[in-house]
Amino acid sequence: MMKRKIYIWRLVAAIGLGFIAVNAEAAQLSDAELARVGSKVWMNECGGTVAGLTSWNEGEAFASLGIGHFIWYPAGRPGPFEESFPMLMAYLAAHGTPVPGWMRGPCPWSTREEFMEAQGSERMNYLRTLLADTVGLQARFLARRMHEALPKMLAAAAPEEAGKVQGNFERLEATGLGTFALIDYVNFKGEGTLETERYKGQGWGLLQVLETMPESGDAVREFSQAAKATLARRVRNAPPERHEERWLPGWDGRVERYAG
Repeated sequence: MMKRKIYIWRLVAAIGLGFIAVNAEAAQLSDAELARVGSKVWMNECGGTVAGLTSWNEGEAFASLGIGHFIWYPAGRPGPFEESFPMLMAYLAAHGTPVPGWMRGPCPWSTREEFMEAQGSERMNYLRTLLADTVGLQARFLARRMHEALPKMLAAAAPEEAGKVQGNFERLEATGLGTFALIDYVNFKGEGTLETERYKGQGWGLLQVLETMPESGDAVREFSQAAKATLARRVRNAPPERHEERWLPGWDGRVERYAG
């Protein structure tokens, strides 16, 4: 298995995404390609609206920001899911975006009620403008996360599953639709490598989808179906008080669109 090259990045064509060239350095996409990827992720997460860039869903203990609805926890209230917004802010700052100090710390709004009351505030408007102006960089951040997911997943996978995980990853990144599915899903539900992102010991991230899908057939269609099954299992395993069944129709629609 390890004789196979982990990073075999190809020139791929995606329906609705144009041509995407990714190299082994850091998923180098052109500005036009990033705009297409970013626009599609933005549509999936926020309905393509500027208002959707600053959200806090009912029943959640964190804000969901940017085109990828990156998680941002309030001070002293960490949760089980990976907090991605601070990583995004560090990435934007490293690439020349002025990021004020208050965006580099914990979320300044402690509850959803405070967050919603602040929708017209100066801070919220500044945050929304910054996110709307950095769609391309956010898309590059997402592409880099996809690129870095494979070694994490191989390290976390059971030895007997590692070859299947790598093979399915490579089958997907050999097509444009598959590349987008990888980028979108790893942002949507994570790599699946964190023990804290489990219900009843079972995860729902990219690793679990790659383990669930077969090793032959239409890779993108099989990935879409495996993602639906993985998400349905998450809902069955979720604590009843979270009522995650309310989100499943939207999740299903999202992963069904991967197959075109």
